[in-house]
Amino acid sequence: MNSPTRRPDPVFAELDACGLNLQAVFDVRQLPDDVRKTLPADTQERYRQLLLIGNLGPAFWQHATANGLRGEHPLDTFTRARVVAWLDRHFPGVRHEWLYPGEHPVGLQSLGRLAGWHRPSPFMVGVNEAWGSWFAYRAALLADTGLAHTEPLAGASPCERCVDRPCVAACPPRALNDGFDLAACSGWRLAPGSSCRDRCLARIACPVGVGHRYDSAQIAYHYGRSLATLAGKVFQKGIP
Repeated sequence: MNSPTRRPDPVFAELDACGLNLQAVFDVRQLPDDVRKTLPADTQERYRQLLLIGNLGPAFWQHATANGLRGEHPLDTFTRARVVAWLDRHFPGVRHEWLYPGEHPVGLQSLGRLAGWHRPSPFMVGVNEAWGSWFAYRAALLADTGLAHTEPLAGASPCERCVDRPCVAACPPRALNDGFDLAACSGWRLAPGSSCRDRCLARIACPVGVGHRYDSAQIAYHYGRSLATLAGKVFQKGIP
């Protein structure tokens, strides 16, 4: 599935085919200061471009889980293998450096905003007027490639035109009533029998991009992992 708001580029066909169907190419010299300062100090001497790769819709999950989920981070493993194979095919021997997945901190949300992939939403997941919130970041890397730089995707925030605000009404702990109440959201997710343990009812209630919504298994997988992370942080802090 190609992005509904960009013209398909043949060089990315292999990534599109496995569900890694969002790509943005940045000139490292033109990145804003707040992004550049998070990159390795020698970035401009070694690399020309920063590549941001994501998935839109359920195709990525279908490809990544076709042979089962194995290892601690199976989706990252799948992504890395496909991106490396793509680089080897089109840019054999090119110098590159992984930022994400990896140990180097990089502002994915900032890069996503630069790419025009999303606007803010009440439930704290970026929303695009074409595909809603049903996308994710999968890879960010520096590379000495010569790809055409992508222009930011145009589009307004769908939330600004939303009158009924179904996401706000659907949130059981009313964590979206007046801004975002992280404590209320987290507390409800961790409560026994919570209806948001393996999903976000506010996100599901959003009517934007429903045709790209993940299936229930993918939603449960992602929210199950985030719940485990949340529970671990609470445990470490000694909060009952």
